[in-house]
Amino acid sequence: MRLPSAVHEDTWATATWPLGAHIHRPSGTTTFAVAAPRATRVVLEFYPEPQGAQAHAQFVMAQDADGVWRASVTNARHGTLYGFRVWGSNWPWDEEWAPGSSAGFISDRDEALNHFNPNKVLFDPYAREVTHNPLSLGSDAELFGSGPVECRGKPGREWDTASLAPKGVVIEDDTSYGKHLKHPEENNAIYEAHVKNLTMHPSSAKLGDVLAGVPGFEGLPNVPDAVRGTYAGAALMAPYLKALGVTVIELLPVHETDSDQQGMQAGTTNHWGYQTLAFFAPNRDYSSDRSLGGPTREFKAMVRAFHNAGIEVFLDVVYNHSAEGGNWGGDLDSAGFTTFGGFATTEYYALTSGGGLIDGATGTSNQLNFSSRITRALVLDSLRHWHHTMGVDGFRFDLAPVLGRRPNAAEAEDWPAQRRFFSNHPLLDAVAKLAAEHSFEVIAEAWDLWGYEVGNFPSGWGEWNGRFRDTMRAYLKGDANTDDFMAFFNGDYLHFNDNDGPQKSINFVTAHDGFTMFDLVSYNQKQNDQPHPFGPSDGGSDNNLSWDSGGDQALRRTRWRNFWLITFLARGVPMIVSGDEYGRTQNGNNNPWSLNTVGIWNNWAQAGSNAPTQLPVDPAQPDLPGYHDVVGRTAGPEGVNPLLVFARYVARLRAAQPTLRQRSWGDLSLGGGGDEVAYVYFGTDLDDPPRPGDRQLAVAIDAGSTGGDDFWVLINMYDHPATFDLGEWAEASGTKHDWRRIIDTHAWAEAEGNCWGLDEALHVTGEYTVEPWSIVVLQAERTGLPEPEARSLWGRIGGLQVNNIGELYRRGVEGRRLKRKKRKAPQVEAEEK
Repeated sequence: MRLPSAVHEDTWATATWPLGAHIHRPSGTTTFAVAAPRATRVVLEFYPEPQGAQAHAQFVMAQDADGVWRASVTNARHGTLYGFRVWGSNWPWDEEWAPGSSAGFISDRDEALNHFNPNKVLFDPYAREVTHNPLSLGSDAELFGSGPVECRGKPGREWDTASLAPKGVVIEDDTSYGKHLKHPEENNAIYEAHVKNLTMHPSSAKLGDVLAGVPGFEGLPNVPDAVRGTYAGAALMAPYLKALGVTVIELLPVHETDSDQQGMQAGTTNHWGYQTLAFFAPNRDYSSDRSLGGPTREFKAMVRAFHNAGIEVFLDVVYNHSAEGGNWGGDLDSAGFTTFGGFATTEYYALTSGGGLIDGATGTSNQLNFSSRITRALVLDSLRHWHHTMGVDGFRFDLAPVLGRRPNAAEAEDWPAQRRFFSNHPLLDAVAKLAAEHSFEVIAEAWDLWGYEVGNFPSGWGEWNGRFRDTMRAYLKGDANTDDFMAFFNGDYLHFNDNDGPQKSINFVTAHDGFTMFDLVSYNQKQNDQPHPFGPSDGGSDNNLSWDSGGDQALRRTRWRNFWLITFLARGVPMIVSGDEYGRTQNGNNNPWSLNTVGIWNNWAQAGSNAPTQLPVDPAQPDLPGYHDVVGRTAGPEGVNPLLVFARYVARLRAAQPTLRQRSWGDLSLGGGGDEVAYVYFGTDLDDPPRPGDRQLAVAIDAGSTGGDDFWVLINMYDHPATFDLGEWAEASGTKHDWRRIIDTHAWAEAEGNCWGLDEALHVTGEYTVEPWSIVVLQAERTGLPEPEARSLWGRIGGLQVNNIGELYRRGVEGRRLKRKKRKAPQVEAEEK
């Protein structure tokens, strides 16, 4: 075995090669660079094995003027394992030092509060793969603790971690990820999924067999047992997603994470992966090939499979905090750093005045410091890597306001100032610029524990629209928040009008954290304290705006269809959660972040059943607690889940209709009716506006000159039928439509799938009655010329639109603010929700 050998040492201090490990193929040289501005000595070490071995080669690196340490060596190609030891002014180099000794030690932190300890081997913050994570070591992970806190009879600082520490892996790989698809944003429909949950359930081994009888899902592959719960298993879901009609799979975090969840083994924490260890490395646990380089190859092959199916790949990224050990034992001199903090504590982390790691905005400690150029560069370089090298098409940023804060611009304990969000933060602007230059998307979860910033991110950012979620949850359970419903169904102009278009609003009613869509209509409160495999888990919101539908299974299915439909018809980009399309339940658990169990994994047998929650959780474990039968037995035929059939129809309707995929809000200056799509709101007579508190209303979606079709969306969120007057006399003679009922969400239509093709849809004239808690969609077949006058809508002039400050105005008279008065009607009966 040829050991690494140093080359060109005289150039190291002035070199400019990038951070991380990079192979120069023509020369066979590998360059290494790591940022540690206040370190006084950094040693690069190479290891023969991930664990149980000492270094077999070492090189003292050279520091440049910017605090970056560099070295270049030969014989360090693909699969080489490496790590670092770091000294500082608190622990200067001493020739008597040996691993595990305290020679040279002065204090646990330097004057700037950095934790330097040469006994703690660190892995590269830019490592392209990492060998293992600390939690996988069990009780031995306690040896990573530095400082005075005692561990196994001596101070933690004296334990050497060379034989235990995760090592970086040099990666050399040419696997193709296919081609970036660059879908127009407005065309996207996002499917949020967890790599392991997607195919780990035993039912995925029969996916193709189970769905063979479901219209539109014929010919799907089965997932081999050997790749269940992995990137390779996820790749085999590409034909399913294409059949469903979505365009993006958004994966929960895939960066290497600190977790004891290994394969099918249920651990105790962090199943979702929101504790990132390495921002450049794919999670090894999600790869069926766990050899060195295996996760990289398998991830890129997965991306290629999705690209070949026309599906883009987005990643959920967690740049707001890290998974390092933080302060141990309540002692500020003690920390469990394995990477970032051991190189530059004060650069990477926001700290108290005493140097304590904070968790104010994240709730998870180790909050990152984006006043630091080093930390900002880490994010930008990570994004470049995942887009350019790994093939990723977009990113969703967890707790994104953290990236817009400036910890160093205020006193450490001045919490109001620390909480301030800067929409012009240089990192937020740089991310948007990078995304525009390279045609990938960036989406913010625009809130954290310190603030709610939806609509406040700079131009170029998309945002999860939590206001849309809350508005739709309320209106679709009868809360009569009518004006809010109209504003958010129209794409939330008030908060997004200065950010390119409604496609920047990511519309969702459920996400990974919270109820599933079917649980939203099945439970009044979360049910997190329940036995395996659906619990227990902690946390979870108590304010879910949910309603159990009075325990009526048929009503639950109707309301599920309402939520799915409104999400796809609203102006903006829809996002749904894996399994929502077939009625997946977590038995009411709204925060299973720590549960790697068969009850939480996607059970694909449910997707092919007309009674999905009457199936066993796992036929091989008959003694497990079962699903709560929230769905009941549907009216679908045996072997067909009508929820899935309906979900596919709606997703593909949006994909086929340019009317429903627009980058603008319509002709606001004319009150609509021009070239662009307008959403116009009416009462049940269809010649007067809805009023505050109306639970029965109609939305005319006017296609303008887009080439799409016109639609009526007739909504009844009341417990009595609503009759809508579609009398043909009300339409101008040159703009008459033949209206066809293509969707009715009520239970009466379940046997027919609740949806119809245009050629078989009922021709609707005169009045149409919408049953309680239901939505009907009519699609137009035009029989005349385009409407002759921009301010009219098919001859109607009584509807409402929403202006640029969220006010409602009568169509055609935008400049006049409309006085809003509630309609005089019988009082709505009190209901428990």
